[in-house]
Parts: sequence; C-alpha cells; structure tokens
Amino acid sequence: MAADHRLTVRVNATAVIDWGVAGSALAGETESGDLHLVKLIPTGALVAVVDGLGHGADAATAARGAVATLGRYAHESLLVLIERCHHALTGTRGVVMSLANLDSRAGTMTWLGVGNVEGILQHASPAAGPSRASLVARGGIVGRELPPLRTATVPISPGDTLLFASDGIKGGFADTLPGDASPQQLADQILASYGKGTDDALILVARYLGAGA
Repeated sequence: MAADHRLTVRVNATAVIDWGVAGSALAGETESGDLHLVKLIPTGALVAVVDGLGHGADAATAARGAVATLGRYAHESLLVLIERCHHALTGTRGVVMSLANLDSRAGTMTWLGVGNVEGILQHASPAAGPSRASLVARGGIVGRELPPLRTATVPISPGDTLLFASDGIKGGFADTLPGDASPQQLADQILASYGKGTDDALILVARYLGAGA
C-alpha cells in the first residue's frame, strides 16, 4: 500500500522511526474506514490507527474526521487528543482507535486505546525484560461513548517495534515476525497472511530508531 518511510525530527535532524502500513477496503467498497496517522512532533512522533465503525463511506467519513483532528492537535497529550476527537465526531458513526506518542528525548512510549484496535510493542533486546507488551484498550466508541481514560508509559529502545492492527486483522499476527524484515515488508506480510477479508483492514508497523539514529 505504501513504500518504506523514514521520519526525521526537524528540530535535531535525526530519524525517530521507520514505518510501513498496509490496508484494504472490504470487497465491494470504494474506500476504507480504517485509516492511520504518523506525524512528527517536537519530542518524537505520534502514531495512530483509526477504525470507523462498520465500513463504507460513513465509516470513512468518521475516520477521516478523527485523523484530521489528531493531525491538527498532534502536539497535545493523548488524553486531550481523544477528547478532541470525541467532540469532533459527535453525530458520526464514531471510531475506535489506538495511538502512541514515541518520545525520543525520554526514551519512552505513551499509548492509549479505545475499542478494538490491537497494539503490541515487540522489544528488540532480551535485556528489556518481557519480549512483548500489549496495549490494554478500554471499551467504548470515540464520538459516542467514552470510557474512563488512562494512558500507559513504557520504556523503549532502538529496534523496538510497535504494531497497531484494526479488527480486520486476525489475532496472532505478531507471533512470528522475521527480525530482518523492514516495517513495510512486515506490514505487507501481515495483511496478506492475517487479513480477514470480511471487513476493512489495516496494519501499521513502526520501528523505533532512537534519538541518535
């Protein structure tokens, strides 16, 4: 769906993440309600996957509204971003979403999810402890019914890989990731192997490079 991407933080001219994305619309639909955002912010990068409820034009409209809001206010906290999206999407189908702020200055990632966009952080080094961390998302619909919100912050190291997948991707997609594949290659492989084919689908893969990459 897209070529490999390397994002560069403008303030210090160092790369923060490599990322790739792959997605597909439900057969018969002209547009997908599963969208993504990757945006540079002064401390690093904001990464998000948004899934408009259902599929088709109405789902895509809701998802586009969320992505536009995230892009406009990307420098704000994740809690504020969710609240802004909630108000902006009033009257739409609403969306579920997961988003992460990768802070290259602090070496941390803060993430938050509402609904069933799965989030996994795969650690590159065994010294980091458990090889994988999973996002604990809260049930709800942004634009219709928000749950109590709480972010989680975890340390990240160069080589760690973040994956966000909409519910059009089958579970278990991160179980056997080839270590030598680029983020775009991983995204393409996951979509091909784990896409359900019964809904819009999107997988975003972001590999953290570190502040000095």
